[in-house]
Order: sequence, then C-alpha cells, then structure tokens
Amino acid sequence: MARFGLPALLCTLAVLCAALLAAEPKSKSCSEVRRLYVSKGFNKNDAPTHEINGDHLKICPQGYTCCSQEMEEKYSLQSKDDFKSVVSEQCNHLQAIFASRYKKFDEFFKELLENAEKSLNDMFVKTYGRLYMQNSELFKDLFGELKRYYVAGSVNLEEMLSDFWARLLERMFRLVNSQYHFTDEYLECVSKYTEQLKPFGDVPRKLKLQVTRAFVAARTFAQGLAVARDVVSKVSVVNPTVQCTHALLRMTYCSHCQGLVSVKPCYNYCSNIMRGCLANQGDLDFEWNNFIDAMLMVAERLEGPFNIESVMDPIDVKISDAIMNMQENSVQVSQKVFQGCGPPKPLPAGRISRSISEGAFSARFRPYHPEERPTTAAGTSLDRLVTDVKEKLKQAKKFWSSLPSNVCSDERMAAGNGNEDDCWNGKGKSRYLFAVTGNGLANQGNNPEVQVDTSKPDILILRQIMALRVMTSKMKNAYNGNDVDFFDISDESSGEGSGSGCEYQQCPSELEYNATDHSGKSANDKASSAGGLVGAQPSLLAVSCILLLVMQREWR
Repeated sequence: MARFGLPALLCTLAVLCAALLAAEPKSKSCSEVRRLYVSKGFNKNDAPTHEINGDHLKICPQGYTCCSQEMEEKYSLQSKDDFKSVVSEQCNHLQAIFASRYKKFDEFFKELLENAEKSLNDMFVKTYGRLYMQNSELFKDLFGELKRYYVAGSVNLEEMLSDFWARLLERMFRLVNSQYHFTDEYLECVSKYTEQLKPFGDVPRKLKLQVTRAFVAARTFAQGLAVARDVVSKVSVVNPTVQCTHALLRMTYCSHCQGLVSVKPCYNYCSNIMRGCLANQGDLDFEWNNFIDAMLMVAERLEGPFNIESVMDPIDVKISDAIMNMQENSVQVSQKVFQGCGPPKPLPAGRISRSISEGAFSARFRPYHPEERPTTAAGTSLDRLVTDVKEKLKQAKKFWSSLPSNVCSDERMAAGNGNEDDCWNGKGKSRYLFAVTGNGLANQGNNPEVQVDTSKPDILILRQIMALRVMTSKMKNAYNGNDVDFFDISDESSGEGSGSGCEYQQCPSELEYNATDHSGKSANDKASSAGGLVGAQPSLLAVSCILLLVMQREWR
C-alpha cells in the first residue's frame, strides 16, 4: 500500500485542482456589474453576486453570466432610452439653432416694418402736415398689408401696390385740382390712367419690383427656417423597432453580463447598428441637402438685390419722390385726364376759395438725412443675420447621413476609432470584422447587426421629405423673384396621425404651389396649356388605342 501512496496522493490532488479550476468561473464575482446596475436606479435584488448559468438570457450570449432575466429586460429598456437620448441630443442642438435663427429673423422683419412705418409717418407729418394726417389711413393700409403678407402670406403684393398708387393718385388729383368737383365714377376713371400717364414717374414700377422680390425672399427664408426647425423636431423623436432594440441591448449592456463593464462597443459595430436603427432618417439626407442648397441661394439674394432692409429703410423717401413728381407734372397729368375722362364740373365760387385754402397741396419735400432714421432692427442688421445663418446652414448639410457616425462618436456609445482590438464586438472583447453598411433604408438589406424591413418606409419620415421638397420649390421660386403661395407650415410638415397608406414609390413628388411672376400671371397659368398637353398625352393615347381596336373590329 505504501508503494501506491504517493502516486495516489498526486492523482487525488490533480483531480481536486481540476475540479477547482472548473469551478472557478462559476464562482466569479459580479460585484462591479451589480454596483453599476444599482447605480442606474435598478433593484439590487435583480443582480446576482456571482456568475450564474445564462440559459435564461434571450438576447445576450448565454453561458455563465452576471445578468438575471430581470436584468436583461431592464437593460433592454435602458439601452433603448440611452439611444433615444443621444439621438435627441444631436437633433436638439440643430433644432435649437434653427429655432433661434427663425425667432431672430422674425423679430427683425417685424421691427423693420414698424420702423419704416414710423419713419414715414414722422417725415410726412413734418413735411405735409394736416394734408398727410387727413389721408394717413392710405399709408397705414399699405403697411398693414405688407405686415399681413409677411405674417400670413395671403396678400397679392403686386395688386396691393397697384391699388395703393391708384388710391394715392385719386387723393392727389383732388388736391391739385381742388377747384373742381369729382364724383366717385370720375375718380375711378382717373385711376385707370395710372399706368398710362405715370404721374408718379418710375417710382411705382421700381418699388413694386423691389418690394415684391424682397418680401417674397424674406418671408420664404423665414418660413424655411421654421420648416427646418419643425422637421428636425419631429424626426428627433425616434421609436426603435424590436430588432433595433435587441441590437442596442447586445451592443450596450450584454458586455456587462460577461463582466466587461469597462469595455466599450467597437466603433464600426456601433456604426452598423446606428445605420440600421436610423435607416429611415438617412433617407432624409437627399431632400435635406437640396433644401439647404436652396436656402443658401435665397440667402445670397437677401444679401444682394432682394435685401429687404435696403428696400424698407428709404421707402418713405421713395414715396415722397413720387409725390413730388406728381406735383411737378400735375398740370400735364390733369390735362390728359380731362381729355380722357371728360371735363370736370367746377365748384361754386364760394366753395372754390374755401377748398383751395383748406386743401392746397404746396408742401415740398425736405432733404433726407440718414442719421435721423433708425439704421437697424432688433439690434442687428440683415447682413449680419444672413452671414450667421449661412454658416449654420453649411454646417447642417449632410446632417442625417452623418447622424449614425456622430452618435457613435459620443464616448458614451462606443470606443474611439483607434481602439479596434480592445472593444466589444457583440460577442466578446475582440476586433469587429464586418464592413460598415451604407446609409438609408435601401442599404440595410445586408446589415449584419439589425434586421430592417426595407419595404416599409416610415410614414413620418416621408411626410418630412415632402415638407422639405415643397419648401425647396418655394425657395427656388423666391430666388427667381416670383411670388409664392404659402399654406400652413404645420399642415405641410405634420408628422402626426396614422399612416397615409402611401407607398414610397407611389408618393407624389411634390405638393402643388402657385408661383406668380411680375406680370401678374401665375406659373400654373403660364404652364396650363403646356401642362395640359403633357398631362393629356396618356389619355389621348388610350383613347386612340380604343378607337383603333373598335375600327379594327368593324373592318373584320
């Protein structure tokens, strides 16, 4: 027995060592995992103190684990919240930029109108006195309509300005011919000669062109900032699919279950998951970039020929120049009107002298001094506002295609690009081997991390694409100096409600809009004949085919 004692003892020790080694993983401490789990506000009773069998895990790798079933479920919800929070942060920053710039532009334009009206009122009271005050409602109406256009867009600027000059001509014609009695019918005849006689010189034509272009560009640009703000606000609220949520859990917290609490997800691994989870947002990029380009085009117009500040600041001077022109040419204008509308009826002698003394229009315009007027609105100038917004617009380009990368660049979400070997790849601490997929829904068919149904685009995203497309069309018309009919932004970019049933390929390319050029005709009117022919071609072809078939049968 003694001769077998030592070998037997050695064998026994070997077996015991092997058993201890085999048992060691089972007794591995989960204290750090438990501590981090509790720090997130979860119940410590959910977390085991040592590793347990992981057969109960549905998403994370099974085997010995530090995660109970309750932990996996709560980590799943937490990973979803983490993802929504990081995406929201990225979008909220951009949304805040557009919101603040829209507010500043809106304040500027409204204050600019207020300043221009006040300046005109002050100047005309000093220059024309009681005569202006007796007719001041005409000028109040002008500024009221300009404000209404900027706020609601429901004013035809060209018609409104033509009406203003016609009404001004009627008032002035009475004043310079105060010895006559004019009926409403006669004054209506006088107004018809506004275009032909040009009693105000070339001021009405130039001012109409300048005001229309400047106001269309200003309003469209402000509306564009509001649309961008609303689109970002709606898209920033993400609702991950079940497949996305599973992928987020694997990426974010499954490493904790293996005790790798300090190991962050590999950057490319994160990128694939984000591109899968943000596939629909990626589809915004094309229309978003077109929209940004159109905004930059209009911004250039605002800095140059369509600068509303350079139009509104001297508007009182321009109108007074027109009045002076009418005064200087009043005799010739009156004679031509008398020829066209007939000789007016003279007032009785007593009334003539009283009318002349009460209504004689002899005031002359005094020299214009720039230092007497406000030079800015809302504490800034249009040039400074536009320069600032242009910079922000350029930075916002390709925002949606860059969003997955920007999310993964957040140190809370993934390891840095240079840490490719010591990162979590979804299964363990090792290099991530799969290639990164492209952006957008169509590229997710081969995404190795997230199963994405590429046949079902998100309706909310489609609505935002449509809102951007519509606004881009308006921007292009504003850039060309054409008036634009606006409908409510909230209707255009609404993302609320149930699905429209519109498939991606079947959605209309753009909503209808009405662009009016300076001839007063709408773009739709101009294109009606051509558009009618184009639209009628398929119908004509179908009718022709039917007629041929009928005739063929008759011949048989």
